[in-house]
Amino acid sequence: MHSYWVLTVIIFGLLSGSFLNVLIYRLPRGESIIRPASHCLACGVRLAWYDLVPVVSYLVLRGRCRRCGGRISPRYPAVEILTAALFLLVYAVLRSQAEAGAFPQESRFIWVLVKYLFFTAGLIAAALIDLEHRLIPNRLVLGLLAGAAVLVPLARDVSLESSAAGALIAGGALLFLGWVTRGGMGGGDVKFAAVAGLYLGLQKVLLGLFLGAVLGSVAGLVLIAAGKRTRKDYIPFGPYLSAGFLVAMLWGEELVRWYRLCFGMG
Repeated sequence: MHSYWVLTVIIFGLLSGSFLNVLIYRLPRGESIIRPASHCLACGVRLAWYDLVPVVSYLVLRGRCRRCGGRISPRYPAVEILTAALFLLVYAVLRSQAEAGAFPQESRFIWVLVKYLFFTAGLIAAALIDLEHRLIPNRLVLGLLAGAAVLVPLARDVSLESSAAGALIAGGALLFLGWVTRGGMGGGDVKFAAVAGLYLGLQKVLLGLFLGAVLGSVAGLVLIAAGKRTRKDYIPFGPYLSAGFLVAMLWGEELVRWYRLCFGMG
């Protein structure tokens, strides 16, 4: 049974990664994600289905277009592999929680898994788009918002009250920070944090913000020390937010328990 789940999650992750490649390329450019169909960026030829098999097609074609020989970016298989790997990680963590009794009913486990996988896909897209284009598109945030409207009530791992509070406080906190720093925090980060609060609830989204801030600060200091950035340069926050939210989503409760144990908070 577990091997069936693992294989299903890996295949779904690869296919989702292929779709994320479309989002990552087209959303920041304001293009439709439906039309035109997938095509070579060098010669414009429409790609056949057998040239779109995740990872495999790239290897068979040796990273080149079948028609013109134009180079295909290695980012495409990398995103597919990353998505499959993270999906498998999410499944493994949730399955271990299910075996510990976190989900009395298999249907609860399935809906929480679907919610987590959907949100994980959004985290990947937000991180990579912000890293390259220094923005988190409104259409991506709206897609995550629509997913939350459906999946949060079905998963029921977070109360609606905690979900609403998480959205308001996380979004409000970054909005205030942006106001204090006079634009140091982008509007996309604010909306992204708010929608993350819907998925994670108040406690986990605050933990995710904290972890993202720590990761961002450390990365910024390392880049400045290496001479890659100066203190005045803008450093995209989306990748660090995404990493913080992912860690909080998967291990938030364990981290909070560890913190309380270490600092004698019961």
